[in-house]
Amino acid sequence: MTSNSSRNSSVHSHTHSQHAPLIPSGLRNSREPPPSVEETLARGVMPRDGVQPMDDAFPGAHEGIASAEIIENEASVYTHLLSRRRSSHAHPGPCDHGTFSPRPATRDSSGSYSSSRLDFRDTFGGPEWGDDHLGEPGGSSGLAGLVEEGLMGGKKKMSTTKWLAKRHGLRHTKSMYINYYIPFFSWIRQYRWSWFLGDVVAGLSMASFYIPMALSYASNLGHVPPINGLYAFIFQPIIYALLGSCPVMVVGPEAAGSLLVGNVVRSSVERGHSDEDNGLLNSQIAGAVTVMAGGIIFIGGITRLGFLDNVLSRPLLRGFISAVGFLIFVDQLIVETGLSEQAQAVGASHGTTFEKIEFLLHNIRYTHGLTAAVAGISFATILIGREFKKRLQPRFPGMAYIPDRFLVVVLSAVLTHHFRWDKKGLSVLGEVKSSTQYSFSFHWPLQISHMKHVREALSTSFLIAILGFFESSVAAKSIGAGEGRHDGLQGISFSPNRELLALGIANLAGGCFMALPAFGGYGRSKVNAATGGRTPMSSIVLSVITINCVLFLLPYFYYLPKAVLSAMISVVAWSLIEEAPTDIRFFLRIRGWSELILMALIFFSTIFYSLPLGIAAGVGLSIIYVIRHSTRPRIQILGRIPGTNDFENAEEVPDAIEFIEGCLIVKIPEPLTFANTGDLKNRLRRLELYGSTSAHPALPRVRNPEHNLNIIFDVHAVTSLDGSGAQVLAEIVNAYRARGVRVFFCRVPPERSQVYQLFVRSGIVESCGGSQYFVKSVTEALRLSETEVLHDDLSGGRI
Repeated sequence: MTSNSSRNSSVHSHTHSQHAPLIPSGLRNSREPPPSVEETLARGVMPRDGVQPMDDAFPGAHEGIASAEIIENEASVYTHLLSRRRSSHAHPGPCDHGTFSPRPATRDSSGSYSSSRLDFRDTFGGPEWGDDHLGEPGGSSGLAGLVEEGLMGGKKKMSTTKWLAKRHGLRHTKSMYINYYIPFFSWIRQYRWSWFLGDVVAGLSMASFYIPMALSYASNLGHVPPINGLYAFIFQPIIYALLGSCPVMVVGPEAAGSLLVGNVVRSSVERGHSDEDNGLLNSQIAGAVTVMAGGIIFIGGITRLGFLDNVLSRPLLRGFISAVGFLIFVDQLIVETGLSEQAQAVGASHGTTFEKIEFLLHNIRYTHGLTAAVAGISFATILIGREFKKRLQPRFPGMAYIPDRFLVVVLSAVLTHHFRWDKKGLSVLGEVKSSTQYSFSFHWPLQISHMKHVREALSTSFLIAILGFFESSVAAKSIGAGEGRHDGLQGISFSPNRELLALGIANLAGGCFMALPAFGGYGRSKVNAATGGRTPMSSIVLSVITINCVLFLLPYFYYLPKAVLSAMISVVAWSLIEEAPTDIRFFLRIRGWSELILMALIFFSTIFYSLPLGIAAGVGLSIIYVIRHSTRPRIQILGRIPGTNDFENAEEVPDAIEFIEGCLIVKIPEPLTFANTGDLKNRLRRLELYGSTSAHPALPRVRNPEHNLNIIFDVHAVTSLDGSGAQVLAEIVNAYRARGVRVFFCRVPPERSQVYQLFVRSGIVESCGGSQYFVKSVTEALRLSETEVLHDDLSGGRI
């Protein structure tokens, strides 16, 4: 019998040894996808040399048979075929066997894989390329891509980007950063000659529309020589084409920025620091404003302040933009009625908008008929043409190519020259030339002799920078930013921080040539896209055309009526105002009284006092609102949906939930920082007393104290915690424990996470009674609280 048993055992063992493969494949073992970098760090698993043990990935893969031991007489869910204990020695060299054999690390030009440079290591649940793939022998792989022996030996930290590049076999070179921060190198390699015709047509179309506008902005709004407006279409667009992250956006002078420059120039004239006729000094002041605005934008990009485009609220911007449009419209009425000299004589041209309206009403009878007729016809023609194009363009796309404004400019100049309207009192642009003896003159504006202008212009430059960046961001996002069409440029992603850098450098360069500030505009960029522009090459074409205008075509602008330029600006001002009624109706419909009050405050303070006061009031109120919103803790009291284990905010659905007797379940739905923990104790007290954070503290207690014997904090959304927040939370927990209240935490982050480590170091874990009071779900915390209550009852002899 014994011999038979031995024989059967031998046969059994022999049978297994016959059918067991020398190298188990691990096919029947489950394998989880590799965790993310953050999850790996949070689990705190840092094996030797930064390599993740394979036991967490797929047991049995790549095991060496020399040291493998068959586990006899041990119950296991695995078959005897797969129940091998893994070796403590690493599997030598690359392998070419098993179900999960690694793929080659690189591809050749045909797309096939090459195995000439393989060096795989086990990490994060699967094979990984070794360091020699990137030409960095001696380094570590896997988790060391994040820390590179930092946690274990402390050498040098490696960024997540570099770790990912190493893991996926990408060469971590400087070229990808160069392509990212200088998009020119990315799009120029993709450029096709088939796009060039569309870019040229788009550049010509924009030049016909916006070169006259640039002259208007400079002479009528900026109070500088007209050529300074053209400079803003030469330097800034070229630089943005090299550095900008939105291929179809075109930068140029804008009405609001030009008006703010004009305010600085007029302020210098009023203080006696300049003169209306001193074109050179006024140009230098404009250049100083542009350089300072560019410097502010550039510093914002360096410090990664691109998120600020979300700080200014829509009502603030709508109120300010509407006020700017109204202010510009009133300013141009003085020119369009031919009353500029009278306004200059009585000082109304430097007064508030209200004072200008008063001047117009008192002097309307002195209007110059020819000037008013030319301005009125030009304004009506441009406005009607714009409406016709807007309505017909969906059916006839070619309407976008009709340069209506350019035709008005050319026709008015021809008629003025032919009928000699300039001799009949119609003001013309006159000779357009540089304020220096050269067409393009470099001048560093921040000189010691200009410091008095710099001090006056600093606050205005800040406003220009903020408004310009916001308008550029809105334009870029509205036209699709850097995503590109399926038949256009690919791989250029929009980035607010890179936009800050690109716009900052562009205006720093433009300011050195005394150009007006230039930023992205939605209307201009829309024209570019609609007329065939697909790449930044259209901006370069626009700059080249403007250079030719400065060099060869300036004499032809002599007979251009100023009234026509004013009419073109009035159309822009009208477009700024006409969107306000839509927003007002929307906020009235939703009863957004605070938004409407903010809009009205900014609008009327700008109209009745000054432009800087209006924007300062608006920005200040927005910042106060943001701070108030961020410092208010939004904790919630949870109740259970009857018949389920789901919990909802009790204040939102009070009739559809049930409270748990003896428990107060509090959800903290946000990270805890110094900003939002200051009022956390008061909010928790309201939950204890009233079961709501909205109740007024004058109300007497309405919630039974027995319902607060167990406090359960749901901290799933607490993804970050700083020292101040941990201190306040520790004080809250200690106060509860001193009153005999049990405190539980559920859905806590992993033990190796920064949040949990702060829980430990601040004493919160110890105060609660240990890590067993930190559980995975609200339901588990409720069970634990019931167990604790039962234990206390037994200990107290009440059962």
